[in-house]
Amino acid sequence: MNLCGVIAVNCVYGQLSDSSDKMSTHALLVLYGSQTGTAQDTAERIGRQAQRRRMRVRVEALDSYNVANLISESLVVCVCATTGQGDPPDNMKKFWRFLFRKSLPADSLCRLDCAVLGLGDSSYPKFNFIAKKLHKRLLQLGTNMLLPVGLADDQHDLGPDGVIDPWLISFWQKTLSLYPPPAGLAPLREEEKLPPRYVFHFLDEVPDKQTEHLQTPDNKAPPTPLQPFPARVVFNQRVTHPSHFQDVRHIEFDITGSNIQYSAGDVVMMRPCNDAEDVEQFCQLLKLTDPETYFTLTPTDSSTAVPERLPQPCSVRFLVEQFLDISAVPRRSFFEVLATFATNELERDKLLEFSSAQGQDALHSYCNRPRRTALEVLADFPHTTAELSIDYLLDLFPEIQPRSFSIASSLLQQPNRIQILVAVVKYKSLLFKPRKGLCSSWLASLDPSNGDVYVPLWVKKGSLSFPQDPDTPVIMVGPGTGVAPFRSAIQERAAQGKMANVLFFGCRSESKDFYCRSEWEEKVQAGQMILVTAFSRDQEEKIYVQQRVKEQSKLLWDLIAKKNAFFYIAGNAKQMPTSVCDALKEAFQKEGGMSENQAQEMLDAMEKTKRFQSETWS
Repeated sequence: MNLCGVIAVNCVYGQLSDSSDKMSTHALLVLYGSQTGTAQDTAERIGRQAQRRRMRVRVEALDSYNVANLISESLVVCVCATTGQGDPPDNMKKFWRFLFRKSLPADSLCRLDCAVLGLGDSSYPKFNFIAKKLHKRLLQLGTNMLLPVGLADDQHDLGPDGVIDPWLISFWQKTLSLYPPPAGLAPLREEEKLPPRYVFHFLDEVPDKQTEHLQTPDNKAPPTPLQPFPARVVFNQRVTHPSHFQDVRHIEFDITGSNIQYSAGDVVMMRPCNDAEDVEQFCQLLKLTDPETYFTLTPTDSSTAVPERLPQPCSVRFLVEQFLDISAVPRRSFFEVLATFATNELERDKLLEFSSAQGQDALHSYCNRPRRTALEVLADFPHTTAELSIDYLLDLFPEIQPRSFSIASSLLQQPNRIQILVAVVKYKSLLFKPRKGLCSSWLASLDPSNGDVYVPLWVKKGSLSFPQDPDTPVIMVGPGTGVAPFRSAIQERAAQGKMANVLFFGCRSESKDFYCRSEWEEKVQAGQMILVTAFSRDQEEKIYVQQRVKEQSKLLWDLIAKKNAFFYIAGNAKQMPTSVCDALKEAFQKEGGMSENQAQEMLDAMEKTKRFQSETWS
């Protein structure tokens, strides 16, 4: 019998069974779809709350969970983020595809009590799109939804917790009325330690054979997050003038033998390593005197697996350098776990404040505003750090998340190569030590002139796609490093004989940060593209790409209205995308004689048919 049949049979069984059956099953399943780790962190927080309420709990990524078992679950919480232009995170895509199969019968999940919590940012157009759609689909499948969908928002005055905290209060009130805790057992207090997820077993000897260092992937399969390809760094060049405030790098990787195929709009993924100084300081603080010591991990719960990226046995150096995210700004959950170790009264009170709903303003001032790292927090709480048990490292520190970069090259022009443009993040905050971006600083430090350097990487489809018709024009607006995917597109399209390319490029100064200038000039000379530039600081009055879009209204109207051109935006998500859209709508009104509403309708129609696409980041 196929799975849909199994679900239907179980549904009928559920309708025939006594409804009290599910009341005897005190087990919660928390499933998450997370791209940057925030949804996973929230899911794990719900898991800890369940443990404190004496409830058996499992926390899993949606794609790690066997969706066929959903029919036999009683109580599930789904915590999910939204990525790109309303897409599910990478670790819930299989689950997403299955759940939206048309062959699933209505009332398939009629025995399930469920709640959905979304994590999003209302400054993006598809705010919490995945959570809303998941909630609706679960209702269609007969699920008993315990609460309205929770829509946490980064833009809330209190951040996502402004929605998450009250939503969780409602969730536990509803859940404990349906699934009361065992009689006579009081909930565990917040300051009481929960058991660690893993126990460390240190080995006396170094194992003979180790697989920590990257192996070349299988000869036929393309690289994956668990088996990335060790790509050699060919060059790593600064492309901004030495006097310019921003260090931007043009980096090339050799992917010969990787089986990687990519096209314009795709992204390359990589996980950075922690800074050597930070690794050393961390080992000193935690009294891990020999980083070359090896250990194995044993889960304390049979339903918990050892993280796939950690080899068994594993060295302390690998764990701290390549796995634990020690240089990130810690989340509230970090303080929640840390507080359970505090014996010093002053430190305990402060940690409890930071982990409470009432202390979030204080936590924001201490951590988020100055961008204080988890490592710096440990140094600020020396008594508590001295009490830390090594077994809790994976409860305290999340895994380093992969970073994505738009590919800035084409295989048709540079075979066996991937190129990227990287703005190196470095800035001052209230703290003495300058703040640095983990991945961009790590990449900038890789110097191939000192010997071979390798970066583990893999490629995934991006959110931008370009038209196949050779006669369809493409208009691209890419200020700063937002030009990266358009360099890939122009190289690819020029190699295919597609010459109708218009690029709007903006930067501060023609002499300091005009990326790929000579390449654009060559392609303009060859008739492969039209280039429109905006140098914001080269004159008294600032000029941005949106002003150039307004000035080129006639050209844009001709290409869009008469030749069905595609229009793209890539770059920083602050004001630029909205301003460019406004300029484009003004062009529609001016050249097409449209009203404001008609111009908006035209832009909406273009977006629906993928003739308008954007890829922005904050």
